[in-house]
Amino acid sequence: DADSEGEEGKFYVWREDQLHAALGKELGAFACRIWGVSPGGNFEGHNILFRARTDQEDADALNISVPKLREQLNSVKETLYTLRAQRIWPGRDEKILTAWNGLMISAFARAGSVYQEPRYLAAATRAASWLLQHARDTNGRLFRTLAADGTARLNGYLEDYAFLADGLISLYDATFDDRWLNAADELAGLFLKHFEDPTGVGFYFVPDDHEQLIARTKDLHDGSTPSGNSVAVMVLLRLAKLLDRPEYLHQAERTLKGYHDLMAEHPAAAGQMLISLDYYLGPTEEVAIIGRPDDPVTQRALDAIRQQFQPNRVVAFRAIGTGTPAEPEHSQEPIPLLRNRPAVENQLTVYICENQVCQAPIVGIDAIERAFTRSDS
Repeated sequence: DADSEGEEGKFYVWREDQLHAALGKELGAFACRIWGVSPGGNFEGHNILFRARTDQEDADALNISVPKLREQLNSVKETLYTLRAQRIWPGRDEKILTAWNGLMISAFARAGSVYQEPRYLAAATRAASWLLQHARDTNGRLFRTLAADGTARLNGYLEDYAFLADGLISLYDATFDDRWLNAADELAGLFLKHFEDPTGVGFYFVPDDHEQLIARTKDLHDGSTPSGNSVAVMVLLRLAKLLDRPEYLHQAERTLKGYHDLMAEHPAAAGQMLISLDYYLGPTEEVAIIGRPDDPVTQRALDAIRQQFQPNRVVAFRAIGTGTPAEPEHSQEPIPLLRNRPAVENQLTVYICENQVCQAPIVGIDAIERAFTRSDS
């Protein structure tokens, strides 16, 4: 909860005099400098601690070494945490929301791949596995909320399907495990079947078999979280690229056209929908990687690709040995982007494509790193 003892943020915020009393003159001044603490505060007369500089920048400003800064910082954190733990803790909401976990899965998957952080990918994988096991009924339909023991309540809304599907696609992009892509495809099929407006555009907030309501509405605006419609469009566009699904592209186009006036007249209320529109308009880059998954050189190539901020891109990977040019199952690859894309001379090979039309293959790590460095400049 944001509140404790009836005050917003009371558990988390600090006054300048509290830091000096807890840490003494020298470490108190150090903490105030590190976390931007002032007498007037930055939140209703109190301070939310934050860092605006790197360790190196703070060390330079304080004329101390980075190891010394980190030593002092750890000491200060331990002291303040001990003191804060004596406060009245805020309550914790114990329900598990499928939609918000979908947002979390996407964030951890993306961060894990960009920063090469196994803990983030492990967190995303655990959450995705748990939700697919506990948050679906026997027909694959999602539940809205669950307790920690897996007890489910309420049928899923549009955002539950869209957010979780988007997170699963991001998890595929980070791990290249087909099960996440297949699960996202199943969820997309379900929200197309049960939430689509057959006579209008976009998707309703509740499914077609929901209990009777006075009005069956649509979630139109992107606010503190994106709308189910805008994320549903992005899911359809990403899957259309990866799985070559023209019906997904068609539905995404219809929804984008239906939201034309909202995006034109109230762009601040359509941030995610505008991102989806940008993805649709393209160009969207399609990257196929053929290599050995355990080879450090393959990881170097993936790092070169992922270090770029290129949101309008899909990436697919096939391991060498699971479909060489001589093997007929190569043409049966479930991801169209990987079909008939051989590893040249059994070496690490990357294909950069647009609308399934590819440039000449790029072979070897040096050429791959040059290609993606060049395209980023």
